[in-house]
Formats: sequence, structure tokens, C-alpha cells
Amino acid sequence: MKYGLTIDQGTTSTKVLVFDEEGNVVYKTAKTFPTIYEGECILHDPERIYEDVVELCCEVLHLKDISVKDILGVGITNQRETTVLWDKVTMKPIYPAIVWQSTQSKEICEEWKQKKYEDIVWKKTGLLINPYFSASKIRWILDHVSNAESLMKENRLLFGTMDSWLVYRLTNGKYHITDYTNASRTMLFNIYDLCWDKELLSLFSISETILPKVVNCNERIGLIEEERIKRLADLEICAIAGDQQASLFGHTCFTMGDVKITYGTGSFMLLNTGKHPALTKTGLLTTIAYVLDGKPYYALEGSVFVAGSAFAFIKDNLGIVDTLDDTEFEDREDNSLVFVPALTGLGAPYWNADCRGAMFGLTRNTSKKDMAWATLEGVSFLNKDVLDCMTEATQMPLRSISVDGGASFNRRFMQFQSSIMKQKIQTISTVEATALGVFYLVGLSKGLFHDLEDIRKLYRAKECYLPQEIKNLDFKTKRWKRAISACMEFENDK
Repeated sequence: MKYGLTIDQGTTSTKVLVFDEEGNVVYKTAKTFPTIYEGECILHDPERIYEDVVELCCEVLHLKDISVKDILGVGITNQRETTVLWDKVTMKPIYPAIVWQSTQSKEICEEWKQKKYEDIVWKKTGLLINPYFSASKIRWILDHVSNAESLMKENRLLFGTMDSWLVYRLTNGKYHITDYTNASRTMLFNIYDLCWDKELLSLFSISETILPKVVNCNERIGLIEEERIKRLADLEICAIAGDQQASLFGHTCFTMGDVKITYGTGSFMLLNTGKHPALTKTGLLTTIAYVLDGKPYYALEGSVFVAGSAFAFIKDNLGIVDTLDDTEFEDREDNSLVFVPALTGLGAPYWNADCRGAMFGLTRNTSKKDMAWATLEGVSFLNKDVLDCMTEATQMPLRSISVDGGASFNRRFMQFQSSIMKQKIQTISTVEATALGVFYLVGLSKGLFHDLEDIRKLYRAKECYLPQEIKNLDFKTKRWKRAISACMEFENDK
């Protein structure tokens, strides 16, 4: 039996998993790490994350039931956009990692918008100018860290998303690389020419010398040189993909019209658009789905910033529910409460960083269960808005919707989502679709799988939801639209 080892570096935890040839998880270990909140800054400690990766890999390699000689290789999937800058001489970060959720660079983005950069950014990268992406985070560090500009001029400064940082450290500085999916989320990468865009780098005053080489998702990169791992096994890094693209791969969404939704901290919806990018100004992002052996495939993406975190908010912050089990969520026929869960702004398709959450329709009779159900509806409607934009922009018939993530275990949530989208929804049998996707890429890189059809045969659905009639859906939809508009209007005076 052959195995693949995957490093899944996420927003709140790092996991290392081992998969067998059938895509089954045979071992999993994980460590959580703290997030640093300083005003609008949301930060991680890159050194802590790297040490966690080493510790978890060593734990796996000491297993008695799995022979390390049977591990084909290592794949890395990661939280995208999160930005690290480090000194290549000392191999130390010059500032904490700026997390994708951080809005500390929004003033830089506003300045770029005032300079009319939006159209050129959109046409080259498929993205909107937003602090979500790496470019403004890089610029913020260059502007605010005293030695950053001088290090860049001395050709000592390097940039990377978390995959780049981990590969650089794991190979003892031998490889400064990223893959196409992560590069496509920096707002610096031309998704048509498949290269760093010199015009954008000039506009943002960022030197190309700090940027990593961009490689295929199934690229055989090189051996791990980290001594604590190397003495246990000679392992080759041979696959990389950003977390949402890895999840798309894990759901085997290889055909135009395939959709995957991951309900994590936020929810992330990707629609496979095939070999050609679909540019749209409906608030969606055009991104690289994956590149195999130099051949790019594209996707439309809608990123909803708050999904699982909305449920955590009503549980941990407000104490409205004791668990996130579906028994806690029940609708009342006369419940007209609307919750817009814009707790960290609105992502797709609205892209309003200043918008904040609000509840509408509170009465003396409003109960905790009403608030819980309003949360479920709010997250569902945000995702429906994204799907509606996708179908409108592409005029593409949807072939399948496959979902994963913590919220997908709530049957009432899934049923409501299916009903308002009026689409069949399947939940995938594994909770580790992201890590599974990068394992599939390891298998392609190492010849375990000959092609995508070999992988598609391994897809296993857990549950299937078919749309049901909701009597007052039109009423709910109209109130939802009014609530969203009101939330955005409320912050317009800023």
C-alpha cells in the first residue's frame, strides 16, 4: 500500500494527514495556533506555524503502522493570500504574517482605487482591489516596517504566501516557489499570460525580485532538507494548491459546470469554467482552478467572509445556542427576523469592507431560536446570492454542487440551502476535502493516478439534498435584499 502525506495549513490550525491509495484518511494530527488581533490587523506567527508543521510531520514519521518508504511524497495546501515577508539571509520574517481576513491595508486599496487602477487589475488578474489579496498587504509592510524597503533594494527580501514560506523553510532556503493557484490570489499575477505582471508591480512599487517562482500544482519540487524530518525519511514535496482550489480538486470538480462550496470560517464557492477564464463584473473573482503540466483550468469564485464564524458568533459570543447541531435550529412560520452576518464586512458579490452585521425585525416575541434560524438563513442567502451571480454571468448550466465543511453537517441548514438555491446538493463523505485534493495532486505527480478520471472514480457522496418548496420564500428573499441594502447604506457616511 502506498500513501501520501499532506500538510494542510489553515487559518486556525495546521494539520498533517496521511491518505491511502483509495483516498482514505489513515492518520491525522493537528495543532491550533493563536491569532493576533490588533485593531484592524489580524496576524499569525509564521515561525510558530513552521515549528508546528515540523512537529506534526515528525509525529507521522514515527508511526509504526505506516512505513515511511511507502510514502510517495508530500503535498501542501494552505490558507491563501496570507502574506509573509522574510529576510533570505536570516530566514526570519520581518513582520508577522498578515492574514487574509485582515483589513489593515484598506487605505492603500482606497488610494489605488482613486488612482483608477481597478480596471487594469481586474483585466489582468480577474480580481478586485481589496485588502483581502496579498498586494496591498505587501505594500503595507513595505510602508510600515522600517527596514523593509532597504531589504528589498538589497535583494534580501522575499515574499510568499504560507505555501512559499513552508517550502522555503522545509528545503532550507533551496526553493522559493509557489503554485499557480496561490499566485493567482496575490493581485500581482497575470492569469492569462501566467506570469507576474510587470505593469502591476510598477504601479504598486513592488520589486519582482521578492516574488517566488511559479510552478504547476503537480510539480515535483524537491526533497525536504529540514534536518529533524530528513533524518526520518527522504520526502519529496510534489504538490501545492491553495486551500479552496485543493478543495475543488478534492470534490473532483473537473468538468465545466461543477460547483463546490466549503463552509469553513467563511464559505467559498468555486465554479469550474474549464480552459477559459470567465471575466465578470458581478462581484465574482476569476481565478486559476489548477494548472497541470502547464495546462491551466479556471474557475469563478465567490468568497463569503462569514459562514461558520456566524454560527460560532451566536454560540460563543451571544450564547443563543449551546451546540451547532441541527436540533438547535427551527423556523417559525411567522418569524420575519433577518440577520445579515457581515461581521467582518461583506465579500462576494457585494465587496463592502465597511459593512457590519445587523438584525432586522426584532420584536418582543423574538426568541433565541428565531435568532438561530435567522443566522442559518443569512448564511444561506449570502451563498445563494453568489450562485445566482455565477449562473447569470456564465449562462452555464450547473452540472453538480458538492459541499463540505463544518456547517454541512447541519441537515436543516443544508436542506434550506438546497431549497432556496433550487439545486440538488451533495455532501462529500470526508471532512478533509482540502487535504484530499492535494493528496490527489501528489498521486498525479507520482504516477499513482494516470489521469483525472482515475481520481473521479474515488468520489463518495455522504448525503443528498433535493430542493423543497418554501411557502414564504418570496417574502423572505425580498426582506433579505432590503436588509443587505440597509446594512451597506448605514455605513455610507464613513
